Amino acid sequence: MQIGLIHYIYISFIIIIIVFLIMRKDIILICILGLFTIGYIYSGSILEGVQTVYRGIIVSGTEFWNIIVIISLIVSMSNVLTDIGADVIMIQPINKLIKKPSSSFWVMGLMMMVSSFILWPSPAVALIGAIILPAAIKAGLPSIWAACTMNIFGHGVAISADYFIQGAPSITAKGASISDPAILMKAQLPLWITMSIVTTVVSFLMMKRDIKKTVYKEKSLIEKKKNNSLLSEKVKIVAIITPLIFLFTIYLMYKYQFKGGDAAALISGVSVIIMILAVIVKNDFKNVLATVSEYIKSGFIFGIKTFAPILIVGAFFFLGNEETSIKILGDQARGYLSDIGLYISNTISLSKYSAVIIQSVTSLISGLGGAGFSALPLVGTISKTLSSAVNIDTVNLASLGQIFAMWVGGGTITPWGVIPVAAICKVDPVELSKKNIIPVFTGFIVTIIVAVIIF
Repeated sequence: MQIGLIHYIYISFIIIIIVFLIMRKDIILICILGLFTIGYIYSGSILEGVQTVYRGIIVSGTEFWNIIVIISLIVSMSNVLTDIGADVIMIQPINKLIKKPSSSFWVMGLMMMVSSFILWPSPAVALIGAIILPAAIKAGLPSIWAACTMNIFGHGVAISADYFIQGAPSITAKGASISDPAILMKAQLPLWITMSIVTTVVSFLMMKRDIKKTVYKEKSLIEKKKNNSLLSEKVKIVAIITPLIFLFTIYLMYKYQFKGGDAAALISGVSVIIMILAVIVKNDFKNVLATVSEYIKSGFIFGIKTFAPILIVGAFFFLGNEETSIKILGDQARGYLSDIGLYISNTISLSKYSAVIIQSVTSLISGLGGAGFSALPLVGTISKTLSSAVNIDTVNLASLGQIFAMWVGGGTITPWGVIPVAAICKVDPVELSKKNIIPVFTGFIVTIIVAVIIF
């Protein structure tokens, strides 16, 4: 395997991107310049270089579109459930379980995890923050540890695996050329369990120690609002049937072995049905057509806003994969990171241990941008590259990289990534990041050890 100028330019841009991530700078412009430069070198034409930017984003958008749609529809449903007050009713029974700081930690954490699995972390933050947070603080859980709990369970445990919506494994699988995301989800299970248990337990023990050292006398940061929701019998029915419908959906997915696109299609359809029912309850058949349209718009505004940078970052890193690189550049294009991996395998002796470390460190750094999804195309591609150089399955390396990238980029470490949770809990985002560092990096170390053992 021979590598040429275009390979060196491509890897140089990746190094620049990593440096910018370490410096906490945005990488969108770098990725655009990278697309243009690679397009120009490949074709020898400035016009082709300009067109490469567009084609790259189109290819990236095609790859990610199904994920954008499902997230947008779920957010649309979540918005209308919140507006009619069904969310308040759904969570009311949980408040009875919150009596002490310890129970508050686990109850709020598990509810945040479940909500993030089903609704996505951003809507879950608003839901849990508005309903469970006041009760948790009243029970003695300090605000900073309430924020840590929401971060770790929602933006760490839930989003690093993403078993329900399957956005993260789908993106990682595409980058690693894995045909079925379910294969990746199965492989990552022991690593995900290890990371989740270690991180949550260490965070819990630190919280207990902190409470013993300091006497917290906090008033509820969010006054219990008067319930102006439409607490009619119809709203109560919606609040009851919504979780039941999703439980039944999970059963159907298990019974009929729906995976990947089929599972996403079922979840999306169910979300739309629930949204329409909730809109009918809200409007009592008045202005239903216009209201449904508004909620769909709000959901897709959220989805497009969230994924817009991911499309551009993904476009650049898809040049590392031969299948997508050909779609962007042309029939003679190569998978440039794959080529580099083959070159390394012929010139440098890599061990299993060094491959795991390289994948872990690269994933951590790539997640520093504050948007874990942006890192996943790179994580997938690098896992394929390293697996060609050492005797480790691509699926295993990809699962490790996904977990690490999402824990960092999903919003547990970087101060700019924890702002939503910090804002709703009224704590300093820098302080929140500091509290998360020890539990999260302890989890990383133990997970790396487990990965070396089982790979």
